[in-house]
Amino acid sequence: MVTELNIVTVMNTVAETLTYPIKLDEALEQITQGAADTVPGIDHASITLTTRHGQIETLAPTDQVAVLLDELQYDLREGPCLDAALRDPWVQVDDLAADDRWPGYGARAADEFGIRSQLAFQFRAEPHARGALNLYANKAHAIDMDTRQVGAMFARLAAIALGWSRHDETLGHALGSREQIGQAVGIVMERYQLDPDRAFSFLARTSQTANVKLHDVAAALIAETVTRAR
Repeated sequence: MVTELNIVTVMNTVAETLTYPIKLDEALEQITQGAADTVPGIDHASITLTTRHGQIETLAPTDQVAVLLDELQYDLREGPCLDAALRDPWVQVDDLAADDRWPGYGARAADEFGIRSQLAFQFRAEPHARGALNLYANKAHAIDMDTRQVGAMFARLAAIALGWSRHDETLGHALGSREQIGQAVGIVMERYQLDPDRAFSFLARTSQTANVKLHDVAAALIAETVTRAR
C-alpha cells in the first residue's frame, strides 16, 4: 500500500540522485524500464533509432523479448516500431494476431512471443534521424487512453535524453489530459525547482524506486502536500 510517508522517503532518495551526473545509456534504461513498470497495460519496452544512412538499432531494451521483437521487425522490414520510427507519429495495435497491416510480423509476434498489443511513438532529429519508443503488451486490447497518455510522456523523456524533439505529442499536452499527474508534476516543479520534463522524470523514477504505479505516486504526493499545508 502506498503511504504518504513511503512516498516522501522515496522522493528524498530520488531527489539526491538529481545532482548526480548520469550517462545517456543509463538515462535511456531508466526511461524504458520506467515505461514497462508504470505505463498501464505495458510489459516490455525498447527504443528504436534510425540514421540517414539507413542504419537501425535497438537501445535500452527492458528484456530479451523486446530485443527479439525489434529485430524481427527489422528483419521483415515491417511492424509498428518501424512505421513509427520512419513515418507515423504514433502507431497502435490492439490485437497483433488479427491485424492485417503487418502479415509477416503480427502472427509471429503473437504466436512465438505471446505479444498481442503494441504501441509506438515517434521522435526525430531533423532532417534525417528518426526514433521510436516501443511499448509491448502481452494481452490483446491492453492499450487505452491512459496507456497512450502516459506512454507519450515517456516518449518525450526519451527524446529529451537524446536531445531530439517529439514529432507530435508534447509533454504539456499529455499532462493537461492527466489532471492528477499534472498536479503532481506541478508540485515537484515548485518543490525541487525543476522544469516540467525533469519533474515528470522525477515522478517516473520515484514510481520505479517505490515499485508502485505512477498514478498512485501522484495521488500520494498530492495527499502529502495537502497534509503539509494544513
